[in-house]
Amino acid sequence: MLLDFFIAPAYAQQEPGTGDLVFFLVFTALLIAIFYFLLIRPQRKRMKEHQEMVEGLQVGDEVVTAGGELGRITRVSDDFVRLEVAQGVEWSIKREMVGEVLPQGTLDKARSGDDSRETEAEQQS
Repeated sequence: MLLDFFIAPAYAQQEPGTGDLVFFLVFTALLIAIFYFLLIRPQRKRMKEHQEMVEGLQVGDEVVTAGGELGRITRVSDDFVRLEVAQGVEWSIKREMVGEVLPQGTLDKARSGDDSRETEAEQQS
């Protein structure tokens, strides 16, 4: 008893590594959650929106392909769409290669070379 005053008693210690295992599991779960919410979930949302857009394509829609070409849809089938890219020039492309549906009239503005940004810049100067 007298020695307890000078020497700290030795208590049973925790088994080495158990604290590290809990930290590892929590850290791994946190890392998976971060990847899910920052990478996987937004990508799935974009894929779903693109799939809905592709399924809703109709004749007369003005679109941009994944390669950047503008055109108007003239025919729609299960796997392909017929796209008029210039007067009398049509291409057959896969439906999935349509990148975006444009507002009506965009194609006519692009073909005429009318760019509203240039017009605004000219008006300011």
